[in-house]
Amino acid sequence: MTLQIEISGQACGARVTGLDLAGELTPQLVQEIRRAWLGHKVLAFPGQRLDDDALERFTIAMGGFGEDPFFAPIEGRKNIAAILREENETSPLFAENWHSDWSFLARPPAGTCLLAIDIPPTGGDTLFANQAAAFAALPDDRKDQLRQLTAIHSAKLAYAPEGTYGEKDAGRSMAIRPDPSARNTFLHPLVKPHPETGEECLFSTLGYIVGIEGMEVTEAFALLSDLAEWQSRDEFVYRHRWEPEMLVMWDNRAVLHKATGGYEGHRRELHRTTIAAWAG
Repeated sequence: MTLQIEISGQACGARVTGLDLAGELTPQLVQEIRRAWLGHKVLAFPGQRLDDDALERFTIAMGGFGEDPFFAPIEGRKNIAAILREENETSPLFAENWHSDWSFLARPPAGTCLLAIDIPPTGGDTLFANQAAAFAALPDDRKDQLRQLTAIHSAKLAYAPEGTYGEKDAGRSMAIRPDPSARNTFLHPLVKPHPETGEECLFSTLGYIVGIEGMEVTEAFALLSDLAEWQSRDEFVYRHRWEPEMLVMWDNRAVLHKATGGYEGHRRELHRTTIAAWAG
């Protein structure tokens, strides 16, 4: 079985063919996939006829299950959540702001997998922003400034009872479970070396950062807002277009991502697993 890799030609991302992920995941195959994943940061595997058992096996092979604190799993599973929007749903689009999944945890996950279940005929692209490239393109003095900063991460704006997906969020088909624990905070450097590649990456997202340690709130958010514009510049972004029977995995340590709409009147469902933080 030989992997064939077609690079997106954008800021990151590659399409991988020549393998059957429902089959045996040998140590050699897993090593090849991980090498491509670390190199391209986002991998798309088209034409994969995977069920939830196969999705779980793949996630375990890639590093095991990470924590999913505010999603209820699908029936009969502990580690698979449905990213779901029904055709007649009118609630605000889920995850339409740039973020790194669960960055507010003490040990944020290494990656995320999404398996296409029901793909609309148009729209629903996912955008990814390469944060190694975004940091590398900064002037040296700006890099030095950002290396000194520590961000305060929290899920409260999204998943606390009073948050975006809290008690006032009505009519949503996704099984989101807000909780007071979302108000907890954890500190992470604004610039983090990737634990496997060593690349310095920006680890900043407006939705999950509530401040910068030692900095006034207004000053912190002025800096974060300015940085957010830089992080999502077109030259750092890969636009992923979904296909039926496609699996996508991305590296939360190296990219931000966001959802897009454009499929009103159509149902969209993907099954999601979280890859645990790297233990190396």
